[in-house]
Amino acid sequence: MAVCIAVIAKENYPLYIRSTPTENELKFHYMVHTSLDVVDEKISAMGKALVDQRELYLGLLYPTEDYKVYGYVTNSKVKFVMVVDSSNTALRDNEIRSMFRKLHNSYTDVMCNPFYNPGDRIQSRWALLPVSDPVQVGPAFCVLLPSFCRTCLAILVAKMQPFGKQGRKGLFKL
Repeated sequence: MAVCIAVIAKENYPLYIRSTPTENELKFHYMVHTSLDVVDEKISAMGKALVDQRELYLGLLYPTEDYKVYGYVTNSKVKFVMVVDSSNTALRDNEIRSMFRKLHNSYTDVMCNPFYNPGDRIQSRWALLPVSDPVQVGPAFCVLLPSFCRTCLAILVAKMQPFGKQGRKGLFKL
């Protein structure tokens, strides 16, 4: 499972970075930022003639002793970086590719949100939940990955209570 997921803007600043365990957070931030050089090299190697036909999935950017770093670039030059534990040998390249496609679709949903200002950091209420726990991957990336959050949404709707006469402040209270 992924231990760190990052969404990097076109200008190379982070829009979203979540990692687990939190005591190694600085290490994962460093890995994500160093992988941006490799991403830029791979993009420039593809050439400008292949812009329309290029593969968005960049594959393995670089391995370390404990982790493998994978990359993906959208047509708008937004970069997705995923750090995966090296001990997980069952994870295949097509599964990583599928995870990036889902992440890209969810990022597109975030961009279509009328309350999101493009270029702002993507924030989630459930950002403190661990990334590697398969049960909690949905809530951890609820704002970013709405396709995983149907149960989350059902729980939230069930907990909503009307504010009453305080209509100005909002319709619902969590």
